Amino acid sequence: MKGYLFAPLILVCLLQSVPPAAGQAKKVVPARKTVRRAKPAPPVDPTAGDNVDGDDLTIRRAAVTALGGMNGSVVVVDPSDGRILTIVNQKLALASGFIPCSTIKLVTSLAALSEHVVERDSLVRISRYLTLDMDTAIAHSNNEYFGVLGQKLGYDRVVRYAKMLGLGEKAGLDIPGEEPGAVPDGPPKAGGMVLETAYGEGFLVTPLELAAMLSAIANGGTLYYLQYPRAEVEGASFTPQVKRPLELAANGISDVRVGMRAAVDYGTGKSAAYDPTEPILGKTGTCTDFRVSSHMGWFGSFNEVTSHQLVVVVMLMGKSAVSGGVAAGVAGAIYRNLSEQRYFAADITRPVPMPQIITSPCCGGAR
Repeated sequence: MKGYLFAPLILVCLLQSVPPAAGQAKKVVPARKTVRRAKPAPPVDPTAGDNVDGDDLTIRRAAVTALGGMNGSVVVVDPSDGRILTIVNQKLALASGFIPCSTIKLVTSLAALSEHVVERDSLVRISRYLTLDMDTAIAHSNNEYFGVLGQKLGYDRVVRYAKMLGLGEKAGLDIPGEEPGAVPDGPPKAGGMVLETAYGEGFLVTPLELAAMLSAIANGGTLYYLQYPRAEVEGASFTPQVKRPLELAANGISDVRVGMRAAVDYGTGKSAAYDPTEPILGKTGTCTDFRVSSHMGWFGSFNEVTSHQLVVVVMLMGKSAVSGGVAAGVAGAIYRNLSEQRYFAADITRPVPMPQIITSPCCGGAR
């Protein structure tokens, strides 16, 4: 009886051991794969190593909160006198510069207007069916438009205006550790002037240099040395230092400002907007800096308020998600935070920057 009970089991074992017939493929059961998820990158602390002595701590807290855990730098300046109010990620901001991406289009615009290559309302043909004026081209950061202007200007005039606007030289006055950016040492070898005047190829620009240039556009044409008081005695004795007045067409700055306002109202920088009664003017920049193998996101800006106007420059580095639009969102969050604290109210007296105060570094945040 026991033999009958074990017979089916023996039959199954014999069948499993029989090799497949000739020409019959053996069934292969794939091995189970073990999927290992990559560990997320640790959050960046952009405040590590910063010295905050003398900073306007209200502005600094707003900038640190807005930047969160992103790898980047924020520079905030008073455009009326060139005083630096805070620098987040000072090591990065003082480095020797990065490709400015489309923020170079501000240089191209001012040069073209001043050299009467184009007028603000001139229609420039960039393709068979498309013409653009300067407002629209700045708002949407159209590369072809600025390539056309670059071809008409030529290398020499572009570089001359770039140097006038402070590129290629230190923006600050005796700021320890600051290194200058650079301007192209010759015409582009390939790609025509579009690479230089639309993408910023050949330029290296620091956040301080861009902040100094934006300050000159904000204040109507005076390029100040940026100064960074680091102690109470320096703050109390602060005296603005003019580097030079800009020799531009009478309407150059006012015309460019219209396009910068359009960029935030409906263009590439619209993520910076928060309140039409406190408009922001700005220019985005998005590209890849192959020198440092990183995507770049720039936003240079200033606000139009009756009191306590600020220049805010945001520079981000990272993977493909980094862009000028993201940088504009960081800047907008800074302006919005300060507005909610009534920082731009006329009846608020700005305190003297507080020395010898150390704040805890921000722990990072979501993009």
